[in-house]
Amino acid sequence: MLIADKGVFLCSILTCVMIDKPNLLSFLLLWPASILFRTIVSIRNFCYENKILKSKEYDLPIISIGNISVGGTGKTPHTEFILNMLKGEFQVAILSRGYKRKTKGFRIIETTDTHYQAGDEPLQIKQKFPDVVVAVSESRTNGVEKLRELYPDLNLIILDDAFQHRKINPGLSILLNNYHHPIATDYLLPLGRLREPRSASYRAHIVIYSKCPAELKPIERRILSKEVDIMPYQYLFFSTLKYMNLKPVFDKNLPEFELSKLKDYNIIALTGIARSGNLTSFLESKSASVMHLKYPDHYNFTSKDILKTQKLFSETSGNKIIVVTEKDAVRLKSDNFFDDEFKKDVYCIPIEVELLCSDEEKKQFDNQIFSYVRNNKRYSKLYKNAYSG
Repeated sequence: MLIADKGVFLCSILTCVMIDKPNLLSFLLLWPASILFRTIVSIRNFCYENKILKSKEYDLPIISIGNISVGGTGKTPHTEFILNMLKGEFQVAILSRGYKRKTKGFRIIETTDTHYQAGDEPLQIKQKFPDVVVAVSESRTNGVEKLRELYPDLNLIILDDAFQHRKINPGLSILLNNYHHPIATDYLLPLGRLREPRSASYRAHIVIYSKCPAELKPIERRILSKEVDIMPYQYLFFSTLKYMNLKPVFDKNLPEFELSKLKDYNIIALTGIARSGNLTSFLESKSASVMHLKYPDHYNFTSKDILKTQKLFSETSGNKIIVVTEKDAVRLKSDNFFDDEFKKDVYCIPIEVELLCSDEEKKQFDNQIFSYVRNNKRYSKLYKNAYSG
């Protein structure tokens, strides 16, 4: 079923015309394309659900982290969050498609790679976790098999952005749902940002409302829980992003830049990410002023873009700093367009995921993750005595 299996690929084409809030005119214009897209994706899902197309299972724990909307749910920070949980006990590998890389096929990522070789997100993970195996492959099945061959002692593979990749049936699937753009009120491409109908969320074992306000009220949690319509076998959690002290992008000998110091600084924010609203709002709350140079997600900055940034920086009076995201920093270091005199003023702002839950809920979350890995039929033999209870 070649046509059905191209349904997800079509979303990348439709992304260029998608809109957040369709008005009547855009609805009438884009509705036929949205119906066509729904038909293709529905046929594809029908084929997998009825075994016409096969999903492969492995006797190795596989966790999938993804979404059904296009961009901006925080997949990479949540991948890093799960990786941080597990890497001390298990030998973990990350497998990604390596979006927008120039290389082809399976590749083990090295810290010295460029984003053209690895893709910006896999390279970001590798540079933050140099001891962890990070690989990219257009074919996730081929990627899994190569990793098993190269690393026979591997205990777990985490698939980054793989909710739509149905050729593999993961043992544990985590679905992210952006608090600011929830799937319950969104539309299928190109009317909205959904890559699959909302009903596809049934495939997830854990659903996380990501990018929530740090102070999420109990009544709002109840409303959101009803909207997402959790199944009896699913678990719902809420998470927020914590911004950490800034780190120098080019000169690692420079100290971290404390967030508390931003109040005395004017910021030039340079971003090439899907949704930058959370970041700019945070920076505006912490600094004297923010001037935002915004580019599309995974954007490869040109020398002209950097000259524009440097010009704006030079024209800005007082204390000033250039702030980028971690993902942007990976691309900026690869291209190295900044003049030496400006490099000392370029900082990235790391983010960490924090679950918004009670201690009991956190134990429940940890148990879902750890129990799955420990009890996997291939791996459980090593742990049947240590974790018999």
